[in-house]
Amino acid sequence: MTVIRIAAVVLRNSDGEVLSVRKRGTDAFMMPGGKLEPGETGRGAAVREISEELGLDLEPGALTFLGRFSARAANEAGCSVDCDVFIHHDPLHRVPAVRAEIAEARFFPVESTAPSLAPLSREVVFPVLADISR
Repeated sequence: MTVIRIAAVVLRNSDGEVLSVRKRGTDAFMMPGGKLEPGETGRGAAVREISEELGLDLEPGALTFLGRFSARAANEAGCSVDCDVFIHHDPLHRVPAVRAEIAEARFFPVESTAPSLAPLSREVVFPVLADISR
């Protein structure tokens, strides 16, 4: 199985819901982020991808490392993702405008098990977030 190395950021609204994005031509919603470029750290990729996809300029030091998680890839058959997940603690007051390959963004509650959520979000990260929110 091919492993895709990525980084993602948990961005929440004031209700604690997690921002999720859907790429053009796909059905799955996932945490914003993307693939690491050669020589790039997870934190660096997370900051770069959030800027490219959502136009938000995050300070690298403002991101808290949640963990490194794996799951079946949502959009690449026969692949899995290996993801550094970071939390940005300042709440978003609106859904950011989408850019680049992103078609749509919306907030999901951490308790969501919506089939439209990517496996990494639905099966791994959202349950971790729900546990630490209790």
